[in-house]
Amino acid sequence: MRLQSTTTATKSVLKQGGVPGKRTFKGPRTKQPSRTTQPSLEEDMMQCIAYATADQYHLPTLCHDLIANGFSEIKEFPRDASNVLAMGTENAAKSNDSGTIFFFREGSVVFWNVEEKTVKAVMRILEQHEIQPYEVALIHWENEEINYTVGEGHSKLHHGNFLFSGELDYDQVVLEKFAFSNALSLSVKLAIWEVSLDNFVESIQSIPEMLKSGQRVKLSRAEVMQKIGELFSLRHCINLSSDLLITPDFYWDREDLEQLYDKTCQFLNINRRVKVVNEKLQHCTELTDLMRNHLSEKHSLRLEWMIVVLITIEVMFELARVIF
Repeated sequence: MRLQSTTTATKSVLKQGGVPGKRTFKGPRTKQPSRTTQPSLEEDMMQCIAYATADQYHLPTLCHDLIANGFSEIKEFPRDASNVLAMGTENAAKSNDSGTIFFFREGSVVFWNVEEKTVKAVMRILEQHEIQPYEVALIHWENEEINYTVGEGHSKLHHGNFLFSGELDYDQVVLEKFAFSNALSLSVKLAIWEVSLDNFVESIQSIPEMLKSGQRVKLSRAEVMQKIGELFSLRHCINLSSDLLITPDFYWDREDLEQLYDKTCQFLNINRRVKVVNEKLQHCTELTDLMRNHLSEKHSLRLEWMIVVLITIEVMFELARVIF
């Protein structure tokens, strides 16, 4: 049996020549693609859209490149948010609000009220600063789109839309946008890892049936170790190198922002999706352990037979020496 090649946790979703639609993707694990469920924008509504495009971004060079192309860095952004680059643009889609973009070092970007042609221009610039980029069709499939507006009362997530208080100053609005963006960025990154896990499961799905039917599973030790490495790499990404299991330190002394962040995570079902992913990972771990034990038993059996053969040859030589 030939295993599919997925040499890293996300290599299976890398760009393949940048051709959208090169393969058919499964829908998100918990909901339909947001772009198909979004109603048409009302006059006072603006759009926020998030993409995960790569494993990581190189933010210093990205910032320099964006400024050279007419974007401006938001200097007032807190220093303890070191994994984020906040940029402003004059090319807003609607005049109700300014255009804002958040780039997360972990490989996701969130656009607030940015016109479509500017979004495309930013995505082209972003390609030069990506580490392990994802496939173009997957980037646009596993996105998140949420409408927002400015009104009265406290900022909140209301009926699937973001509502910002019209009484806030610009700096506070940027912080609240960041809190919402942080949750959105986690959701789109998790969607990419969900696809990667689905690809991994698909690559090993025939093994249990082959073992059940008593067929011989032809696996090399290198292939099994490669699969184990992919599995642990994906597990590391989800449980250790991301903020999916914990609230980021940024919110410890910012309770209002933490509430916005938590509410958005709940709306996007992040905790439930992480639980499902970890259950799948646990099952895959058990299966790879079974594969490894199977190989070890085969290797031990081969060594035992080699010892038996060598002893037999030695006995035959000894008998020949005695007889002749």
